[in-house]
Amino acid sequence: MSSNEKRGEAVDLSHHLSKVGKARQTSPLKGLHKYMGKPGLISLAGGLPNAAYFPFSSVSGDILAPDSFPLETDSKESSLSWFWRLFSRTDKERTSTFTVGKYSKHPGDLDLENGLQYGLATGQPKLNEIIREFVGKVFQPGYSNWTTLVHTGNTDAWFKTIQTILNPGDGLIVSEWTYPSAMAGAQPFGIIPVPVGMDSEGMSSISLRQTLSEWDESARGIPRPHVLYTVPIGQNPTGTTMGIQRKKEIYDICVEYDIIIVEDDPYYFLQQGKYIPKSDRVVDSATDDEAFIASLAPSYLKIDYQGRVIRLDTFSKTVCPGSRLGWFTCNPMFAERLERTAETSSQAPSGFTQIYVASLLLKWQYEGYLRWLKALRLQYKQRRDYFLDCFADEFHLQKKFSTEGYTAGTHLYHASLKPRRSFVPLSEKDNAYSKPLFSFVPPSSGMFLWIELHLEEHPAFSSLGYKALEMKLWTEIAEAGVLFAPGAMFFATPVEDDTLGHGHFRISFSNSTPEDLKKAVSTFSTVLRKFMKN
Repeated sequence: MSSNEKRGEAVDLSHHLSKVGKARQTSPLKGLHKYMGKPGLISLAGGLPNAAYFPFSSVSGDILAPDSFPLETDSKESSLSWFWRLFSRTDKERTSTFTVGKYSKHPGDLDLENGLQYGLATGQPKLNEIIREFVGKVFQPGYSNWTTLVHTGNTDAWFKTIQTILNPGDGLIVSEWTYPSAMAGAQPFGIIPVPVGMDSEGMSSISLRQTLSEWDESARGIPRPHVLYTVPIGQNPTGTTMGIQRKKEIYDICVEYDIIIVEDDPYYFLQQGKYIPKSDRVVDSATDDEAFIASLAPSYLKIDYQGRVIRLDTFSKTVCPGSRLGWFTCNPMFAERLERTAETSSQAPSGFTQIYVASLLLKWQYEGYLRWLKALRLQYKQRRDYFLDCFADEFHLQKKFSTEGYTAGTHLYHASLKPRRSFVPLSEKDNAYSKPLFSFVPPSSGMFLWIELHLEEHPAFSSLGYKALEMKLWTEIAEAGVLFAPGAMFFATPVEDDTLGHGHFRISFSNSTPEDLKKAVSTFSTVLRKFMKN
């Protein structure tokens, strides 16, 4: 479809609202806001502080040029040289300045008089205008009356969503490995996670259909779930990327079984593609805006013709996490209920944050922000590649195609310890490697490497089991000065001593220096070698 005029409107999904979501009333005082924009209005109703007493005459900042980072890599450079250049830049940053005064000079301009005043839960109008343009061009929702409203980051957005569409005792469909903070947010409300199997694209549509078609309410003790939570891009913790065909399969199942999809997508613009070993790597070339958007796995929004997707976006990964700013995209019925929730909780994100981010996006414009996002994707791709190159240098990696479990359908790297003595003849070297001690699928999106441990050869494996060994190894790595995230916390339901499987670690490559990344992998190798002997 080429335009919103040809798209239908969202269907009525109000039966998915929770008891709390249905019961929310317009805040008595917030309901007066609809009159605030009336020309010539003398407002004596609200307790609004006088802007003349705000102790800020203006706010300003220096904004990086949107082309501050390159769009191409040089194939002749080593995987390390670009990284050193990034961390030892001597060239002065190119910036432009913005200033927002207390009072606007032109109607519709940003100003502190309104920006720092009690504001609408939907967000400052100028910021919402920018966000709406961006969503329409990039995510291209599949129905006509979609809308957006701001929130204070995806954690806050998920909290509001839980209250709006889930009742205590409801089941929540999640991937078998999932984001633990999302589960921690749902747990106090009595929400019960329902894990669904995964493969190399994330949640399996086959497993989802099986779970729903075989649902036995009497055996399960709860009704069939009506909400699905997913991180489809840079799946946390596995780093997988869900393509459009899988999303269509899952969406069709959700239509069939009347399920709401909550698409939590903070890593959307960090889609890095397949990992290519450095010996086979080629130049990353620049693309135009249209090609860039087309190269990204589409959002569920693009195929959502009924308005059953509540999408959570954030500026945390593309601007900065301290901004605590993001937005919902959803149908107007859900948006109105989420707005009611915000009115009596967070109200609106910080006025300072909204002014700064809106000023940034006004200065860059749509084209400049896309230019920034293109370069950002490349920066994290190079970080990912360098980190995996460190593993290739430190361990013997053997590539195999996986047909089982959450890695099914893609190539898996099995990692073994390299022999310590360099004088071992090449013909004998293969026999000198240890058995694989861990394996991983290179992440195609996000900020994390997810490794699966294979500790069966450990002397205490039969007596301790993999769960205890995972924590024992994790402790020894931490005491050696490197902190990984233990894998058990990412399982959708608590890992017990008799839970079948393997230990795991989630390892971030997003923030450390190249020195520290390389040192961390070396330390892991040293600790693992010693650990397997004890």
